[in-house]
Amino acid sequence: MAVYTVHQPPLRRGESTPDPERFVFVRDGFSFAAFLFGPLWMLWHRMWLVLFGYVIVAGGFEAVLTQLRASTSLRVTIGLMIALLTGFEAPTLRRFALARRKWSNVGIIVGDNLETAEQRFFDAWTKAGGTPPVFLAGAAASAHDPGEPDIVGLFPDPGGRR
Repeated sequence: MAVYTVHQPPLRRGESTPDPERFVFVRDGFSFAAFLFGPLWMLWHRMWLVLFGYVIVAGGFEAVLTQLRASTSLRVTIGLMIALLTGFEAPTLRRFALARRKWSNVGIIVGDNLETAEQRFFDAWTKAGGTPPVFLAGAAASAHDPGEPDIVGLFPDPGGRR
């Protein structure tokens, strides 16, 4: 099961409710596209500030390695490490870019794939009257009884029977 964060765009002029077609689901996990095509992936998602930081960091490493007259294998290794870091941090970078554009993180949803996650989210969204439900967790959210206290750890009540 994959975990997705759901991001709602800011309202456009004349909109009273957000357009469901504009919602963005960001999958948590490693991104092969960001790993293989880092700068192009950033351009595709319009992440200008992230791309600027990437160019500064990669260019800085290249300048230092040039000054040190580093071997080709060291250059390739460092380039691979930067690409791996980009692949692992791609969802976080995407959430950062969306937050800078005033998009709201309205929930977390779990699904086998993007289509299932979207269906679960929008089913709950329509049941909530068109306002995005906050922090869904797949089937666990629908099975939770609001009258029950939340359980954290092994013991439901602090100081209770063990």
